[in-house]
Amino acid sequence: MAFSPDQHQHQHEHEHLNGAYYGPSIPPMDMSRPRPRPRSRSFHRPGRGGGPGSCLCCCCECIGCCIFQLILQVLLSLLFFLALLAFLFWLIFRPNLVKFHVTGASLTRFNLSSDNLLDYGLGLNLTVRNPNTRIGIYYDSIEARTSYEGQRFYSLYLPPFYQGHKNTTTLDGVFQGQQAVSLDGRARDAYETDKASGSYGIDLKVYLRVRFKVGWFKTFGFKPRVSCGLKVPLTSAGGGGGSNSGATFETTKCRIGYWWIF
Repeated sequence: MAFSPDQHQHQHEHEHLNGAYYGPSIPPMDMSRPRPRPRSRSFHRPGRGGGPGSCLCCCCECIGCCIFQLILQVLLSLLFFLALLAFLFWLIFRPNLVKFHVTGASLTRFNLSSDNLLDYGLGLNLTVRNPNTRIGIYYDSIEARTSYEGQRFYSLYLPPFYQGHKNTTTLDGVFQGQQAVSLDGRARDAYETDKASGSYGIDLKVYLRVRFKVGWFKTFGFKPRVSCGLKVPLTSAGGGGGSNSGATFETTKCRIGYWWIF
C-alpha cells in the first residue's frame, strides 16, 4: 500500500510523541502547605430566616399564619398591659374584700304543717364592713333570700345606700309570713330533728349590685353573691314547740361568692 508524503510525516510525528507530555514543566507540590478546603454553598430560602423581609415573605406564602401570629402578639400585649394596670392599682389603693357578718337573729316562730305550709317569723341583722381607705361602694340593689333545706320561703329587698371609707353599716331585715314548701323524706326528717333541738339551719343569700368609687372615678357594676349558713334558735315557746330559750345566736361570718359584671 502506497502512502503520500503528508501521511508519512503525520505518522512520523505520532511515533515521536509516543503519548508523553511535552508542555511546560509542572512545579512539584508543597506537601507542607495545607490544601484549601472547598467553599460550602449555603442556600437561603425566603420566608424561613429572621431577616427583615421574612415576615413579608411569610405573608406571601401563608397569610393566615401571619394573621394568627399578629393576633397572638396583640393578645399577649393586652394581657400584660392589664396585669400591669391591676398590679399598679393594687399597689396604690391596696383593696380589701368587704366583710359581711350576721350579728343578730331572732326566730319567733317556725311551724311546718302536715300539708307543708311553713309559718315563720325571722329577724336578721346583717353587718357590712368596708375596710378600704380609698374605695367607696355604691350598693345599688340588695336582695336577701332565706331558705330552709333548699326551699326558699322569703325574698326581701333592702334599701340601697353608699358606704364610705372605713365604714360599718348594719342592715335589718324582717322575714315573716307563710309559704308552701316541699319538705319530704330527708328534708322532713331534718325539720323534725331541728324542732327537737330548738335550733334551725337557715340559709341566707344576699344578691348585690355594686359599684366602686375611687376618687372621682366610678367603676361599672358588679353582681356578687353573699352566702350565710345560720343556726338560729327558736326564742318563743309558741313557735311550734321545742323552743331553746337558753340558747343564743352566735355571730356568723358570711362568704362572698362569684362576681358577675353587668
